[in-house]
Amino acid sequence: MIKFPKIDFPQLKSKLQVKSPWDRIIIMLLSLLITIPIFIILHQNLIDLEWAFNLDRIFIFIFVFAAIFFLLMYLRTIIILCIAVYLLVLIYGSVIGNYGFSEISEDYNSMIYTMSDNPFPQDIIVAKLLPFPNKSKIINAIEYQNPKVRNFAIMSTTKHFKGIKGYSDYRTIIQCFAVFKEINSRWNYVNDPKEGDYIATASESLEYFSGDCDDHSILMAAAIRSIGGTPRLIHTKGHIYPEILIGSMIDLEKVNYLIKNVLFVKESSGKKIHYHIDERGQVWMNLDYTAKYPGGPFMYEEILGALTLK
Repeated sequence: MIKFPKIDFPQLKSKLQVKSPWDRIIIMLLSLLITIPIFIILHQNLIDLEWAFNLDRIFIFIFVFAAIFFLLMYLRTIIILCIAVYLLVLIYGSVIGNYGFSEISEDYNSMIYTMSDNPFPQDIIVAKLLPFPNKSKIINAIEYQNPKVRNFAIMSTTKHFKGIKGYSDYRTIIQCFAVFKEINSRWNYVNDPKEGDYIATASESLEYFSGDCDDHSILMAAAIRSIGGTPRLIHTKGHIYPEILIGSMIDLEKVNYLIKNVLFVKESSGKKIHYHIDERGQVWMNLDYTAKYPGGPFMYEEILGALTLK
């Protein structure tokens, strides 16, 4: 009869526990990185008690930091092991040039900067956590600062709707609609290779105005953002398409009039304007490659993810 050695679980647990003096420093740094975005959310959403020297906010920061620190210290063995694995992944990503230390630093700094200037900072974190296919590749492909992309967008504004007068408050949206008109009038749908998704950059798509839905969305988003518009990409079942921020429902009424009576009279005659309203009441209008006018019919209605570009 085979006898298995008896395992002393308390002794095993003590051996696995991290006893290095560095564990507190590591946990403290991690607690600080987690505390900052949580504090921004609390700061934006809690009532300001107007204490002298902002002592109420200081106490909130200290309380959140202490709570997170003690929680992580309680789970320090698991946390340290997870950090070690994550560092290995980042080292690997840095070596192969995929996603490493510089990228995660830029993402974190960008998130904090955006949250600090946003009345709903929790939306930024939610957006980061929502699944979006090929998210990092798509963000990198939206080359809105590329001179070729901006020059194309400027050319579109001189070609379409240049003579429209009397709508100065909606000049940027009108110019973005000019970009929409130019791209959609020239777009040629071409499938990706059978092996998988091919993500074309915006400047690459400018050569032949051809590609699939994500290539179209990338070019549209890049060109619109290059001239001051706010685009976002919507992920549905097997499809990605771009939308543009219109503003409030009052703005929608005025833009609706522009589309139907000034800019896209023939294309939109007798047809509905399709849009989405987000959790903050902001109106986003459809700019899919299948649409003949801004706000054309959706190909797929259900939203599985949204990628906002500001």
